[in-house]
Amino acid sequence: MASLLRAATWGLFPWRGYCSRGRKGELSKGFVEALKAVVGSPHVSTAAVVREHHGHDESVHRCQPPDAVVWPQNVEQVSRLAALCYSQGVPIIPFGTGTGLEGGVCAVQGGVCVNLTHMDRILELNPEDFSVVVEPGVTRKALNTHLRDSGLWFPVDPGADASLCGMAATGASGTNAVRYGTMRDNVLNLEVVLPDGRLLHTAGPGRHFRKSAAGYNLTGLFVGSEGTLGLITATTLRLHPAPEATVAATCAFPSVQAAVDITVHILQAAVPVARIEFLDEIMMDACNRYSKLNCSVAPTLFLEFHGSEKALEEQLQRAEEITQHHGASHFSWAKDAEERSRLWQARHNAWYAVLALRPGCKVSRAGVEVGPAAQPMDPFLSPQPYCPGHASRACPPHPFSGLSSDLLQPGEGMMLRLQKESCFQGPRSLCQLLHL
Repeated sequence: MASLLRAATWGLFPWRGYCSRGRKGELSKGFVEALKAVVGSPHVSTAAVVREHHGHDESVHRCQPPDAVVWPQNVEQVSRLAALCYSQGVPIIPFGTGTGLEGGVCAVQGGVCVNLTHMDRILELNPEDFSVVVEPGVTRKALNTHLRDSGLWFPVDPGADASLCGMAATGASGTNAVRYGTMRDNVLNLEVVLPDGRLLHTAGPGRHFRKSAAGYNLTGLFVGSEGTLGLITATTLRLHPAPEATVAATCAFPSVQAAVDITVHILQAAVPVARIEFLDEIMMDACNRYSKLNCSVAPTLFLEFHGSEKALEEQLQRAEEITQHHGASHFSWAKDAEERSRLWQARHNAWYAVLALRPGCKVSRAGVEVGPAAQPMDPFLSPQPYCPGHASRACPPHPFSGLSSDLLQPGEGMMLRLQKESCFQGPRSLCQLLHL
């Protein structure tokens, strides 16, 4: 009966036929030739090494390569590729720079990986409207380099030099979120190729309104959709004036709660902080080792202030008064551009600093709440049941740079061995094995 139902639905849902024929290598020679007819032979590859490269990102997930990789040169080719794959029921996996941490590029059912890096033009810059239109191959650093002489910049910085359309697809955030918001706050319009090849402008062609009450918020629907609703082929971004002056600071605290309390007091005092990031003592020790810093090994806040020279003086004085009143120590300012860059580069390299704690392991992400409302969880049910720095004992989740909680996971080979060992002892023992 199940076989009859499956056969009956193949005509309605052609992807079921492709996805149920095993795993990889199911693309016919005729289909590959059709891909070449769309983008040209040099822009199609079925080589194993190329497919392996496109089958993983920087997440803990194992490599799951696609069956073919294509490099379209323009939106018309993307549209034709989508229509071709849709007609044959072949999955499509968009690929930007491969810097994601969630495994979004893994081709779990094979299919065609659409690498969008060749579409790397800045299509339109509107300084008077504080907006810019970019293709999916444009990265964050490339855009800010292009904007250097315009007095504008794009502040969302997830750490890696990710593609801007990829950042929109993943709803990326960054260290500047406290003042400038995340990608959800800075995307004004999207050009999207839908699964059947149709082209959609989420706010209308050529429009970049800051606010609108007309119709559904389609832009918000596609931001953070991880490529599941369509392929983003252009994005209109909100730009911001480049700050006249910038000052960064670090300050250590006796406890996590003290750091949280001071953060609340700074924000309640309406001090316009541009960046405020938290690392606990374990992360600070890891960053000191990896990035050759000389910071105190204690719960630490990284802060940055943007504005005019006169405004910064007032902001710095107010912030320092609040922190000292609540017991902060080792308060230091970084006014030199090189020193600030080194400080924030260490923060962005915190992911690799964690990896360096346990060579051969990977890192998985689990969001946690940091603040007065955060409650300890049962060690077995917690997204971070055991802390890498507190080997075998359970502890409350540690905030990782104020945004997430990370733990080290063994490599794939070790994971298989531990799974075999734990099948006789129950899931709790596996949880314990992973974090000893």
